[in-house]
Amino acid sequence: MSYNTSSRLSFTRSPRLFLFLITGVVLLYGVIYPNLEVVVTSLQRDHQWTLANYREALSQSAVLESVLTSLGVSTLTVLFCALVGIPLAFLFERYSFPARRLFAVLAALPLVLPPLVGTVAFIFLCGESGILSRLVQSALRLETPPWSLRGWTALLLFHTYTMYPFFYVLTGAGLRRIDAGLAEAGRSLGAGSVQVLFRVVLPQLTPSIVAAGLLTFMTSMASFSAPLLFGGSVRVLTLEIFTARQRGDLELALTETVILAAFSLGALIFFQRYEGTRRFAAAAMKGTGRRLKPITSGKARAAAVVCGVLFATLLVLPVATLILVSFAQDGRWTTQTLPPAYTLANYARILTEKDASEVFVNSLSMSAIAALAALLWSFCVATLARGKGSRVWKRLLSLLVLVPWALPGTVVAVALAEAYGKPSPLLRSYVLIGTFWILPVVYFLRFMPLVVRAVQASMEQLDPALEEAAGSLGARWWRRFRRVTLPLVWPGAAAGTLLAFVIALGEYVASVLLFVPSNRPVSIAIASELRDFNLGAAAAYGVVLMGIIAVSMIVAARFERWRS
Repeated sequence: MSYNTSSRLSFTRSPRLFLFLITGVVLLYGVIYPNLEVVVTSLQRDHQWTLANYREALSQSAVLESVLTSLGVSTLTVLFCALVGIPLAFLFERYSFPARRLFAVLAALPLVLPPLVGTVAFIFLCGESGILSRLVQSALRLETPPWSLRGWTALLLFHTYTMYPFFYVLTGAGLRRIDAGLAEAGRSLGAGSVQVLFRVVLPQLTPSIVAAGLLTFMTSMASFSAPLLFGGSVRVLTLEIFTARQRGDLELALTETVILAAFSLGALIFFQRYEGTRRFAAAAMKGTGRRLKPITSGKARAAAVVCGVLFATLLVLPVATLILVSFAQDGRWTTQTLPPAYTLANYARILTEKDASEVFVNSLSMSAIAALAALLWSFCVATLARGKGSRVWKRLLSLLVLVPWALPGTVVAVALAEAYGKPSPLLRSYVLIGTFWILPVVYFLRFMPLVVRAVQASMEQLDPALEEAAGSLGARWWRRFRRVTLPLVWPGAAAGTLLAFVIALGEYVASVLLFVPSNRPVSIAIASELRDFNLGAAAAYGVVLMGIIAVSMIVAARFERWRS
């Protein structure tokens, strides 16, 4: 008994204090100070506290329009993604028909496309000078392109294509967990299919649907690539912040940053409100699973297969177009429907030229640094959150950890630029902006919440009796962690780390604001090639990046299956 007491005191007095200090330093330097600096600066003018910046910003019609447009686009994006993703989840998780597994895998294909790469693929396929537009123009003998990939329609179409997998994946996961016996009990009591759906099934899926809706809303609010390349006259807050910074209007940029952050944090707090509901639903979902219902009617099976083929074709076309254009010779594809000449030179350039291959080295190294740092720090956070402490402290810790994920990349980048672009109380004379390390820091802050959540979820599934048994046998805290905790949580932690690594590889929003020549990532190289009209080279960069992400996601999926 005395040994256990001294061991616990040793853990609480030294390691726990050490973990608390590490967690506090990261939150102070990465979350609290930068965002507080932005808010304080936006409330000052000539070293005096004032709301003049907000009055001036909100009096401009362009700012008000961008606020309303961002909210409108994000709300409609959630609606359209739900209308696509939820029915697909029910179709593939409830019914059996030929090639169902293949269609179910293809339904998650947009997750492989980074936002900028997906935008480029859409332009090549559906743009005014894209392959599909020229095919229709040639077939109908039109003098002008049949459509213009600009404005609200283009934004909502692209957002729906890239973001509906949030609803599809989360709803599908919810359907696999819910208790099918409750629906059967409802039918046995005389309830019809519609009543069972709305009174039994959907209430159990509410946490998954709410989480998908909020994730979609925040992702849409943070969208930058699509509004930049084919938003047309549509004004959104992310572009307004970027434009204000580019023209040197720092006061307006900071004020708009706070406005955008307020909406994003409001969504985060709303999400936190459903934490209790999600736990209740999880407890209610322990029951029998539901078997797939085969479609027996010949006509219905044929219709399901035809719809699946059409849907898969729509999903694959942008990726196939990107691959096709990656072999096109730069400068040869002008007014033709398809590229007239093909070459391997674009890929050879990536492999042989130092400037071309260096961007992949930069992206891989910076993403790996950020992901590994997030993994190590996540164990600190998860250990503190799992230990003893007040509920208020744990909720505050969870909220602060999720803040960088809730904030758009534009907000995080502007906050760091404002806080560490000049000598600061925390870093003294050292200026972080302009160094190689600024992008790894941004990637770490933006995507470490994913790793924290993965580690926390794995630790919550551990039986505390295992660690207590190891402690009773004389194992110190480090040995208990290394021999008991780490092997059990490693699959989930590795999956979360790989997910953060994958998303950081394609990050463009924060990169375009903070990169320097020494850390130029692949997303900036793609944008540069597009600006110079080197379409084949831009597509080749995108295909290689997409391949790296696909391999990483396969590895992450295997880790996830290992955990389950």
